[in-house]
Amino acid sequence: MKPQYAYRWVNNHGVIRLFKKALIRRGDVFARLNCSAEGIENPYALIEEMRGTGGLPRTFPVWTAFDHEMVRDILRDNRFGAGVPTVLGMPRLVRRLLARRPVPPNPVDAPSMLVIDQPEHTRMRKPVTAAFTPRAVARLSDRIETVTEELLAALPDDGPADLMAQYAAQVPIAIISEMLGFPDSDREMFLHWGDDISPLFDIGISWQTHQRAMESSERLHRYLLEHVERLRVEPGDDILSSLVTAGDLSTYELCASATLLMAAGFETTVNLIGKGVIWLLRHPDQLDRLRVEPELWPNAVEEILRIDPPVQTTGRTTRTTLEIGGTRLHKGSIVMLSLAGANRDPAVFTDPDRFDITRENAKNHLSFSSGIHVCLGAGLARMEAVHALRALFEAFPDLRLTDPPTRRPLFTLHGYKHLPVHTGPRVRGRQPIG
Repeated sequence: MKPQYAYRWVNNHGVIRLFKKALIRRGDVFARLNCSAEGIENPYALIEEMRGTGGLPRTFPVWTAFDHEMVRDILRDNRFGAGVPTVLGMPRLVRRLLARRPVPPNPVDAPSMLVIDQPEHTRMRKPVTAAFTPRAVARLSDRIETVTEELLAALPDDGPADLMAQYAAQVPIAIISEMLGFPDSDREMFLHWGDDISPLFDIGISWQTHQRAMESSERLHRYLLEHVERLRVEPGDDILSSLVTAGDLSTYELCASATLLMAAGFETTVNLIGKGVIWLLRHPDQLDRLRVEPELWPNAVEEILRIDPPVQTTGRTTRTTLEIGGTRLHKGSIVMLSLAGANRDPAVFTDPDRFDITRENAKNHLSFSSGIHVCLGAGLARMEAVHALRALFEAFPDLRLTDPPTRRPLFTLHGYKHLPVHTGPRVRGRQPIG
C-alpha cells in the first residue's frame, strides 16, 4: 500500500463514503442519487425529487444545483473554482512528504485541466486548443467514416453482438488514439485502463476500486513516458507530437494532458453512442423519422445529449464568500452541479422528459459544461456520434435488443457496459455516408 494512495483515498473518498452510507440508511435523496444502484439505474426520478425542494438544496457536506440557469451561471462564474477539495486537511509535514511521492497523472488531479483554474488552466489548455478547432475537427470526418465502416463490416450479419464492446467503444478509441499517435494494437489496453481509471470521477469509491485506478494510472503513465520520449526523437503528425515539440509543457504535464484527452475523448462519446442506440430503439417512431429525414441526425444527437447526458454531474468550490440563488455560501463551500438536472429543467425545456429529435432548443443543454471548462472535444464527439449512429442504423435497419443492457457501476460517467443486440440482415451495396 503506497502512503500517497492511502491518504488520497481517505481524504477524497473514505470519509465521504462513510457519510454516504449513513445518509442512505436515513433515506437521504442525494446519497441515494450518488451512491446506490437506484441512482445508476434511474437518476432522473431522484433528481426531480430534489429539484422539488427548490433553490440550492443542502446535503451535508455539499450544496446541490439542478436548475439550468443556476448551473450555467456557476459554471461561468470565476468566483467558483474547478473541482472539489479534499474532505480532511492534512498536516503540513504530511503534505510535504506526499509531494515527493505524487500520484501518477489522472483526469481528476492537478495539473489536469478539469481541476485547475486560471492562469494555469489557460496555460495548459491553450496548446491543445488548435487540435479541436472546427476546421481541425472537420478534417477528421473522412477518418471517422473509414473507422466506422471498418467496424460495421466486422459486425456479424444477422447475428448477435455486444454493441458497446464491438462498436460504441471502438469508434472513439480509434480516433483519439490516432490523434495522440498511439498504434492501433494498443487500443484494447487503453480500454482496459480506462475502465479502471474512470471511477475516479465518482466520489466515495471503495478502496479496492481506487487501488485499481491508481495501478492502471501508473501503467498508463509508464506507457506515456516512453511514448513521449519516442516522439521527441521521431515526432509524428498528431496532437501529442505537436505538444512535445512545442516545449511549452513539462513531461509530467504532457502525460497529464494526454491522459485527460484520452479520458475526455473517449468516455463522453462511448456513452453518447451507447445511449443513442438505446433511446432510438426504444422510440421507433423517432428512428423512422430519421430514416425519412436524415438531416435531423445532428439535432437527434443534441436531444440524446440533453435527455440523458454521458456526464451527469460536476463540482465547483467557492473561492470567496458569496450569495447565489438567495443562498449565502462561505468560502470553500462545495457545490455539486447536476448537468442532468439542468438538462431537464421545465423552465427551459417544454415537457423535458419527452424524447423529441425535433426539439428546437435541444442544443441549449449543458452536457459539455460551460465557461472556461467547456469540453474541448464537444465538436468531435458530436461528429463521431452523428456518423456512428446514422451509419449503424442504415447498415442494420432491423437492429434490435436481445436482452436488457447492463449499466456501468458509475454515477458521474453514466452509461452502459454491455448492449446485447441482434443485428438483423445487413444492407448490401449501401453507400457510406459522405
